[in-house]
Amino acid sequence: MTTKRPLTRRQQEFLTRFLDLYREVDAPVHYAEVARRLGLGKITAYEMLRLLEERGLVRSEFRLPGRRRGPGRASVVFAPTEEADEILRELAGRSAETEDWEAIKTHILERLRQGETEGYEDLLNDLLLRLPARHRPLQYMAELTTAILLAVRTWLEGIPGQRLRRRLQRIGLPGEPGLSVLAGLSLALEMAERVNRRIATALLGEAGRYHRTLQTLSEENRRSLAAFVRQVARLLCAEDTPAQEEHHPSS
Repeated sequence: MTTKRPLTRRQQEFLTRFLDLYREVDAPVHYAEVARRLGLGKITAYEMLRLLEERGLVRSEFRLPGRRRGPGRASVVFAPTEEADEILRELAGRSAETEDWEAIKTHILERLRQGETEGYEDLLNDLLLRLPARHRPLQYMAELTTAILLAVRTWLEGIPGQRLRRRLQRIGLPGEPGLSVLAGLSLALEMAERVNRRIATALLGEAGRYHRTLQTLSEENRRSLAAFVRQVARLLCAEDTPAQEEHHPSS
């Protein structure tokens, strides 16, 4: 029975190299040959193959030496299953998605740091223009959450909002607001006089898609997105100076 537990890095590497070997010889492979070609001990290779067989990624069969039939000493050989191909393609896709995600985060954070001196208006307008064409869930969510926080920053300028600033910087942490709270902020922005009406309306129009996309994210991707949101919030919603908050004149 196939289990859904994720493969360890060592298991992924072994399975990848075993699949390459199987394709090279175009036939099931004896565990001793697997050990020799992969530079492993025979027992290690055999145990790994049996473990992957339990996971439904490898199948074993017994074969007689040569073309003889009838009684004789059989040996065990191994071949990958179709699911092994599928899981490796999925892992390759995740690797590419991770690389894309890192590039997306880096680009947005660099633009935000530039905005500290140049202003955020151009970045916010760029994000809003691109949102309808974004189809990859993480990229869409990263750009939309950044746009919401940029608008929130405008809303908070010049008003006492230390508590909200702190909560935004802790989104996704245990006991703190989850990512869903950002969609609610879009509604609040629509009613705020300090926020450009066009921007607030555009963000509110994305609220439904935001919720739908959030539901499709894996738990791992939600954690990654929440960590990114906290980074953006720390850049945009930091209080003026810690000293102002911690030291108050005596009354």
